[in-house]
Amino acid sequence: MKAFEYANPTTLKDAVNLLSEDWGETSILAGGTDLLALMKDELETPARLVDIKGIAELGGIKHSSDGLLLGATATMEALATEDGVARRYRALHDAAVGIMGPQIRNRGTIGGDLCQRPRCWFYRLGYGLLGMENGKSLVPGGDNRYHAILGNEGPAYFVSPSSLGPALIAMGAEIGILGPDGIRNLSIGDFFVTPGSESERENALQSNEIVAEVRVPNVPATNATYEIRQKLQLDFPMVTASVVLDIVDGTVGSARVVLGHVAPTPWRSEAAEQAITGQPVSEETAAAAGEAAAAGANPMSRNGYKVQLTRVAVKRAILAAARG
Repeated sequence: MKAFEYANPTTLKDAVNLLSEDWGETSILAGGTDLLALMKDELETPARLVDIKGIAELGGIKHSSDGLLLGATATMEALATEDGVARRYRALHDAAVGIMGPQIRNRGTIGGDLCQRPRCWFYRLGYGLLGMENGKSLVPGGDNRYHAILGNEGPAYFVSPSSLGPALIAMGAEIGILGPDGIRNLSIGDFFVTPGSESERENALQSNEIVAEVRVPNVPATNATYEIRQKLQLDFPMVTASVVLDIVDGTVGSARVVLGHVAPTPWRSEAAEQAITGQPVSEETAAAAGEAAAAGANPMSRNGYKVQLTRVAVKRAILAAARG
């Protein structure tokens, strides 16, 4: 790990003032579950590390008549164990509980989950964000078992690693980003970005900005996340589906279906939403939505199994949400 300057601000103003306008000059430390590994491998080599854990305004989970307010430094464990979240925002609760390692849940933060870098092993082995060598991507002809099957026309083939992103998009959440000019608000769906070059990032955050909070509106209690993992302990999902259903008199009036770990960003499936809307929830209609979600998949040489997993994840998420 290369030497760096450590800063521990206690106010938002001080934290923003410590950030640089150039990527790579400064990095933000919250839980550190991803950043410290990147620094040890010298994939991130900041001259200054800005620790934001001591800023009180960035913490906590709060309920109001408008919905749910998530502080950026609130931990995944807090999200997993908060009774109000488990009762009303089950899709978020499911995603947080799915992180099996207690060490990760106790250290990892909500903001960190949204901002973590791709788990693509070409990137982690030093071939850059897009896994390039001599101007050509190594992914299509390489070991692409865990790469994208949707939105993978290139040059980005990695999958978004965020556990919370699909659920937050399904719930219509907004993210508050703090910079030198104050707070700017974005739909959480607009926060995630598919980079087109090595100089771009996977989200809309600028180098001198901090994720401050996430606001989740009131949603129907019929929501859920379903994850499929190869191993339960300390493993990342292969496919996830987050679903929010508005069910009236036994029929789905509207639906939001968002997939995770299948594309460079959390992937909203309008086809799956259309397939289930206007239908009663049953094994057959949920399966039809799963088929619709997977219909546009473009698997590569070694990740075709993800197509079937997508069908299964969507079907089971819909059935779980309908149970309430």
